[in-house]
Amino acid sequence: MITRKTILVIDDDDGLREIIKLSLSTLAGWEVITAGSGKEGLSKAATEQPDAILLDMVLPEMDGLTIWRELAAKEATKHIPTIFLTASADVKEVKQLLSEGEIKAIAKPLTPDQLVSQIRKILHWKE
Repeated sequence: MITRKTILVIDDDDGLREIIKLSLSTLAGWEVITAGSGKEGLSKAATEQPDAILLDMVLPEMDGLTIWRELAAKEATKHIPTIFLTASADVKEVKQLLSEGEIKAIAKPLTPDQLVSQIRKILHWKE
């Protein structure tokens, strides 16, 4: 039996978060859990144990790298693959991500089809 993949989307933009949720659930059939802040995202990652996390880089209170470091430091969440969503124009941010090591990023903006395709490619998930 094939199990349904679950993705946690951490993004403070309500509209974008809902578009991503609708896109991933409709186009890929994935279950999508959402969080509007880093603190909420850290809590849901630990309790929900998603198969992957889609994490916005720019969030109030706690940026994406800080959240990623906290996820990586905790036993309950360090195994969950995380993909950053970052503005394609922010070259400094991408360079910082690459310096962190084994980090994956998807540049915004992109279409729903492109988002699903890139997530599948990065995580090696089949259709």
